[in-house]
Amino acid sequence: MKKRQGDSGRTDELILGILAQDARTPNTDIAQMLGLSESAVRRRIANLVSNGRILRFTVEVDDKESSSAITWVSVNPSVPTRQVSEKIRGVKGVESVWETAGQFDVAVLVRSANIVAVNAAIEGIRRIDGVISTNTTMILRTIR
Repeated sequence: MKKRQGDSGRTDELILGILAQDARTPNTDIAQMLGLSESAVRRRIANLVSNGRILRFTVEVDDKESSSAITWVSVNPSVPTRQVSEKIRGVKGVESVWETAGQFDVAVLVRSANIVAVNAAIEGIRRIDGVISTNTTMILRTIR
């Protein structure tokens, strides 16, 4: 039976969904779930990495002692947002940076060992040339 063009993309999406839930899922388990061979799964994951669809594999730590915040950033229109975003990415404690549309230009996830370290990261963001203002919301609990 000939595979349709869309089947390949659908299979990749299923693999991505499984890995998003638990990136440690063995290829043999994924293969069994999807009715593929282990080598086909391994090849598809390698292709997803090489074509940039999977950017990195990470470890998510459940650290109840850490503190997190989302900081919204307004950027001076005379300064390229990308330039400010790159500088924000370099601030210690910054976990993720997103350029956004709407009231704010950039959203930042800050995660550190404690509230003092989160505050230091936010202060570091505020000192970046091109940042006009920030608006920070502390994260109390993550619901998955």
